[in-house]
Amino acid sequence: MKKIYFDHNATTPVAPEVKEAMGPFLDDKFGNPSSVHQAGREARQSVEWARQQAASLINASPSEIVFTSGGSEGDNMAVKGVLFNYLKQGGHIITTLVEHPAVLETFSYMEKFFGFEATYLGVDGYGMVDPDALKKAIRKDTVLISIMAANNETGNIFPVKEMAEMARERGIIFHTDAVQVTGKMPVDVKELGVDLLTASGHKFNAPKGVGFQYVKSGIKVPPVLITGGHQEHGFRAGTGNVPGIAALGKACEMATGPMDGKAKTIGALRDRLEQGILENIPETVLNGHRENRIYNTSNISFKYVEAEAILQMLDMKGIAVSTGSACSSETSEPSHVLQAMGLPPMCSRGAIRFSLGMGNTEEDVDYCLEVLGPIVDRLQKMSPLFPA
Repeated sequence: MKKIYFDHNATTPVAPEVKEAMGPFLDDKFGNPSSVHQAGREARQSVEWARQQAASLINASPSEIVFTSGGSEGDNMAVKGVLFNYLKQGGHIITTLVEHPAVLETFSYMEKFFGFEATYLGVDGYGMVDPDALKKAIRKDTVLISIMAANNETGNIFPVKEMAEMARERGIIFHTDAVQVTGKMPVDVKELGVDLLTASGHKFNAPKGVGFQYVKSGIKVPPVLITGGHQEHGFRAGTGNVPGIAALGKACEMATGPMDGKAKTIGALRDRLEQGILENIPETVLNGHRENRIYNTSNISFKYVEAEAILQMLDMKGIAVSTGSACSSETSEPSHVLQAMGLPPMCSRGAIRFSLGMGNTEEDVDYCLEVLGPIVDRLQKMSPLFPA
């Protein structure tokens, strides 16, 4: 049976070069990077090399890079870390209804247990955030704004630069969850003007369990998640994941530089798949902005059909897709992103996310189109709601 992977927004395969970079630190170079002897110095040297690569990828300084376990920790570090500076006075915080659960649940946590007041910005029918809505939501006591760079379900790219400028003009700290764009698209923290940025290695061909946080010089983020030693510039205690960090450094090095070729190749495959579905399978609709989105992502609703049924039947054919965020896959509720966009249940419950990567081919796309049509046709005919 064929094995075709169309779920790169959930995770990506580890690149061979990345795996090779990781290997020595699982073998003879096993030292603790905090140790002063040769074995420790070898590990430390690799960690600092990786820090330089991560900094180069996003045009930051190495001293502004903090290694983490991934996106969820990074989002928690940013939100909780900033807000712990305001525990005595409280304040107002702003995010959107379509953020990753790592941000939404952290905002809810800070509301419930520490008394912060949150505003959740809505989106339009295409899933886009209006900068004017942010401008109207900002108050005198607003202390933090957290808005993602691109949505993990629709692929929509948000106007982070414009919104970060609004925050900067008012002295408000701005964080962006850039997990879905880092390593896929050019990211320049100086151009964006953000104070904090979250990235996760497994979204761009590094292993799971390692990521990095950009903390702009001068931004105070106490170590609220893991306290202990003084590793990672005092932001995060604990012995570093040296094999993972070495792998992440290699992935960052590979992702640094022009990305036009990668975007063009994967974008053409995405468009081929999307066009084939929308033109040949009835009762389908694209969710998200048609143009302003990541080149690899297509979220499509198959009306009158449960997405889980499509997912399972595609899986039986060797095709891996998603119904939305992998972090929310254990809930039966429709996607919070699609609900925020105002999609009716017949659409939100039948939404499939296709996210492509460098390993995909035209043959993969054509095979998916070949098997998907009959699957949807069968399921729609079984639905009591499907118009005969």
